Amino acid sequence: MKPKPYLRILCVLLAIFMGLQLVDGQEGPRRTERLRGVGENTNETQYDRNGRPIPNNNRGNDSLKRRDNNDDSITIYFRYFDSTRIRTIDSSISNFYNRFPVTPQYVNLGNLGTASRSLVFRPLLKAGWDPGFHALDLYRFSLEDTRFYQTTRPYSELGYMIGGKAEQMVNIIHTQNRKSDFNMAFQYRFINAPGNYQNQNASHNNFRINGVYQSNNKRYTVYGIFFSNRLHVSENGGIINPADLDKTGLNDPFTIPTRLGGTTNPQRNPFNTRIVTGNLYDETTVLLRQQYDIGQKDSIRVNDSTLIRLFYPRLRLQHNIRYTSQNYRYQDYSINDSQRINNYKNYFGIAGLPDTVLFADNWKEVMNDFSLITFPEKNNLNQFFKVGIALQNLQLSGISSGTRSFYNLIANGEYRNRTRNQKWNIEAQGQIFFAGLNSGDYSAQVSLKRLLSQKLGYLEAGFQNVNRTPSFIYSGQTNYPVTTVGNLNKENISRAYGSLSNAARGFTLSGEYYLVSNYTYFNDFLKANQEATLFNVLHVSAEKKFQLSRKWNLYSELHVQQTQGNPPLNLPLAFTVNRIAHETTPFKNLVLSYGLEFRYATPYRIDNYSPVTGQFFYQDTSTVSNRPEVAAFLNFRIRSFKAFVRAENLNTLRNNEGLAFTKSNFYVPFYPTPGLWVRVGIWWSFVN
Repeated sequence: MKPKPYLRILCVLLAIFMGLQLVDGQEGPRRTERLRGVGENTNETQYDRNGRPIPNNNRGNDSLKRRDNNDDSITIYFRYFDSTRIRTIDSSISNFYNRFPVTPQYVNLGNLGTASRSLVFRPLLKAGWDPGFHALDLYRFSLEDTRFYQTTRPYSELGYMIGGKAEQMVNIIHTQNRKSDFNMAFQYRFINAPGNYQNQNASHNNFRINGVYQSNNKRYTVYGIFFSNRLHVSENGGIINPADLDKTGLNDPFTIPTRLGGTTNPQRNPFNTRIVTGNLYDETTVLLRQQYDIGQKDSIRVNDSTLIRLFYPRLRLQHNIRYTSQNYRYQDYSINDSQRINNYKNYFGIAGLPDTVLFADNWKEVMNDFSLITFPEKNNLNQFFKVGIALQNLQLSGISSGTRSFYNLIANGEYRNRTRNQKWNIEAQGQIFFAGLNSGDYSAQVSLKRLLSQKLGYLEAGFQNVNRTPSFIYSGQTNYPVTTVGNLNKENISRAYGSLSNAARGFTLSGEYYLVSNYTYFNDFLKANQEATLFNVLHVSAEKKFQLSRKWNLYSELHVQQTQGNPPLNLPLAFTVNRIAHETTPFKNLVLSYGLEFRYATPYRIDNYSPVTGQFFYQDTSTVSNRPEVAAFLNFRIRSFKAFVRAENLNTLRNNEGLAFTKSNFYVPFYPTPGLWVRVGIWWSFVN
């Protein structure tokens, strides 16, 4: 689907606006800009008497600053929605995946924008209603990753990446404070990837506007968030015969026949995003949060003519109202002959299909949430107690089915305490569904983080337990053709975890232990099942930066997983990601990093994938032993301009009657990874 006209107009206007900012920033020598790498040294954050953070502009590599002889400067920081942790803009160039949606822990169907899954065990730890479509979650905006900024000057970032076969990604961010008490932020991302094989094109559009306003007397605060996700991806069902990859004289894998979608003309047009056979996930969310504080007034006399008025909230009344529309649809308009109908029957076990295949779950949600929050210490707003109650109204409709309505009544509570000396961070929260569709669901979590010392770093430990209704896609009430084996009971998942991290020495050690009962999963293209037997999963990981020499560094990440109880899980015993980089500053304003990157997973049975339901499912017959993935990269930064050049999948090189990059890895049966893939990206920051 093509982006809507108003989105195109907004992007063009914003690009022109940023260009004017750049011109303004180049007028004369009155301004210079310095951009440094960013970390998270939150232990250095200071707080004023009102409990508000005072940005520290002397954090070494943890700042974004702009200075001139007139002391013209920018201070910018942000926090995520529902988080109290202050963060700064990341201007580092070492890790490409800080700006790329698919991180090394995930694998997909061989093309950017297609369904993805984690190599690490990541069960859904969310009580209550869930539609069940998560294969495209990596590409969506959410409430949790919404940033609320505070900035002394308008800040913009323009990102553009182009890859093989006309792949491209655009990312635009702009934020500014209209006044000291009113900030607005805008973000747009566009991903288009025609793919290496037929019927594999993906087109994603993400749009978000959010803002925060606080009244002059500091009593009333309002937050607003609007975002839209349009995730559209074609489904080809995999290639028919993997042996076609070995054929000599094969110039373009786009000619290899696929199991779905019909034969198409081998042309890749990034502006033609029509989905004939595939999944279309559309989501729109609007949230309004209002807060009113009751507390204590105070003031500070700076001099005879200056008086700073302060306000310490002690009791907060908070109301959230959220509207969400989520439409999940699978369609196939290419069934125009008996061969295509037989493909559904032979490959996916689906018979009796009409000429047009269309399955859909269309959800509408309205959530009203009222909470009371108390602050025991007036000088520390990071310590609070919260209790609340919420009413969730749900409505489900399909293509031919009627409309069904559901509701949930939910109680929740939370306690947080980040001490002012930054040594302790305590969080505890709970939620229970005591009436409605998901009655009996609950979740509880507690975590404790402690700064042991500057040499030892931070120690964190926590426990989580979730009792949840299986996602709606598994139930017999969905509009998708899913069959469920037996009656489904509530899933119960317990997780104990801990970590030791030391930023100064560049290492993190972590571990987590899962205890799972009534695990719900797919074991066929359309069949859902539940594992009643209790099983456990142990996952330990380590990350470390090794300084090999003055300019050569090795970044290593290792994961080890072990299951007990013969669960229906396909996980590699171990996988590792390593990046060896030569990092230097050959000139005053030039930062350079180049080297090689490796990813390897031990042999394991891989999950299959159902294009109709958009679900990965368990299978126990296909085992893979892939080559280590190898990529070469060159990253550099000149002031606020960052560029990335990558040559990926060098491991696919083979000498089969001539050099060719056709020795593909498989992370899903019948879905090969592409051969040599080159990506070039730029990220440019502007400060007005």
